[in-house]
Amino acid sequence: MEIIYHGHSSVQITTGGQSLIIDPFLRGNPLAVAKPEDIKVDAVLLTHAHDDHILDAEPIAKANGAKVVAVVELATYLSWKGLDTIGMNLGGTVDLGFAQAKMIQAFHTSGITLHEEKRIMYGGVPAGFLIRAEGKTILHAGDTSLFSDMKMIGERESIDLAFIPIGGHFTMGPDDALQAAEWFGARQVVPVHYDTFPVIRQDSEAFVKKLEEKGIRGRVLAPGESMTL
Repeated sequence: MEIIYHGHSSVQITTGGQSLIIDPFLRGNPLAVAKPEDIKVDAVLLTHAHDDHILDAEPIAKANGAKVVAVVELATYLSWKGLDTIGMNLGGTVDLGFAQAKMIQAFHTSGITLHEEKRIMYGGVPAGFLIRAEGKTILHAGDTSLFSDMKMIGERESIDLAFIPIGGHFTMGPDDALQAAEWFGARQVVPVHYDTFPVIRQDSEAFVKKLEEKGIRGRVLAPGESMTL
């Protein structure tokens, strides 16, 4: 299984010759090395409706004929834009054929910003995903603050790899993310949602060092860098 970190919260997972991408945000990310037209996937998964998570969902999905998986309100909105969507909700699981995606809770906000109308439309609740493929489980926490049910998720699941936001300001920062990593109990943790904008700059290497001090394997991925699982 190959995993590519595209920067911010965008993660691409390829298994068995098929691929999915979570929260594609490339055009608006000054650190991204890939462009939407470079991405070849079979599915696009969205954790919530903020611009920095859905900006490139439409061009990527249309170019690839890919399914878009999102909470039902966001999926409905994107279907009106001509995308092939699968609407779901917290606790549900979608079988993509090459992987299964279970939608889990996140504590954040979610709204579709209609810039020309200067209006924000309800985008459903925010979420994270548990991705299962090749007998392994990958957690993408989405944008979230710390919440105690992370411990329950860790007790119920055997998580091989977790992507956890550390940026602060809009999500939990490094200290809360460290607690989240302990509660999730993942075998390996990769920090996400940091450095894209000045307000969320963090020392990712220092975060990984603190993980390792607690006996948790951590790894920093640069935008465009890949790893195998």
